[in-house]
Amino acid sequence: MSHSRRIKIGVLGAGKIGTLHAKVLGKTPDFELSGVCDTNLWRAQFAAWQCNTVAARDYRDVIAKSDAIIVSVPTPLHKEVGLAALRAGKHCLIEKPIASSVEEARCLLDAAEANGCVLMVGHVERFNPAVLEALKHIRNPRFITVERLGPYDPRMSHIGVVLDLMIHDLDILLTLVGSPVDSLEAVGAHLIGAHEDIANVRVRFKSGCIADLTASRISLEKSRKLRVFQKDSYISLDYGSTSLKIYKRKTPVIKTLKDVEVLRPKFAKTEPLRNEHEHFLDCIRHNRKPWPSGEHGVEALKLALQISDELERYEVSDYAQARSLIPPWAQDLGRIAKTVGKDMLRGD
Repeated sequence: MSHSRRIKIGVLGAGKIGTLHAKVLGKTPDFELSGVCDTNLWRAQFAAWQCNTVAARDYRDVIAKSDAIIVSVPTPLHKEVGLAALRAGKHCLIEKPIASSVEEARCLLDAAEANGCVLMVGHVERFNPAVLEALKHIRNPRFITVERLGPYDPRMSHIGVVLDLMIHDLDILLTLVGSPVDSLEAVGAHLIGAHEDIANVRVRFKSGCIADLTASRISLEKSRKLRVFQKDSYISLDYGSTSLKIYKRKTPVIKTLKDVEVLRPKFAKTEPLRNEHEHFLDCIRHNRKPWPSGEHGVEALKLALQISDELERYEVSDYAQARSLIPPWAQDLGRIAKTVGKDMLRGD
């Protein structure tokens, strides 16, 4: 494929994320937006109108006139739609999670390999500039805490908060720690939908690192933060504000705050989704393996499904049960389960 030619790319799925993909791609000179597809043709037309492209109801129509495809349909359709694109020889960026099951994900990997296609998974947080900068400073982390809170989104009611939101952090976690998972504990509750809306997880790695993760979609205010503790330093990252702080000891023994150095690394605050698209483009043009490859997507999915299985065993149905099940490290879940109505109004 010529490096100078624009890549024709289609977006399948005109929901919130698919429309955002289309808007960013429509402003990227190296891509030519070939169309937006959705079974709801009005929604596809509205997204296409905003991006000066055409709308379609049948995804096969968009695949036929594209070099590459963004798969942003509901997760249960990832296999069907992704296979259609890959078997047609189209490079694919499939939104997270890569599929509903590991077996479905492996079908996609096999199809990509058989047809010589790039298969990338939409773990967009990897391309957050604060994350890219933090990776330069993280070495052998010992303890990590993550919180990802946000409002309920009915479009994601077909999956739980682990596959919807926490999977972003699971992918980052696996990247940061670089060690196999030894064990995990998880507890959660479904308070609005049929699947868990809040989950608290502790993951223990064979390296000795321990990570505590909280994901919730019952808060009106968004919060996306990651904190890393390692020898002689503490790293605080805010995904939302794209900010990063590094605290380091200046002396062997800390007597006052003057003995702690606070660093605020300088980096360009670029748009994560645009960074993701540029990486996808580079992989297509130079036949490179994506950083969040299909294989990485499978590993994140495996861990997410393992957590989901654990949540089914220890799901909280009422506050009395919550008190008996929740470990000390997850006590906030009990508070939320007890006062969910107030919490939703306050946005906690």
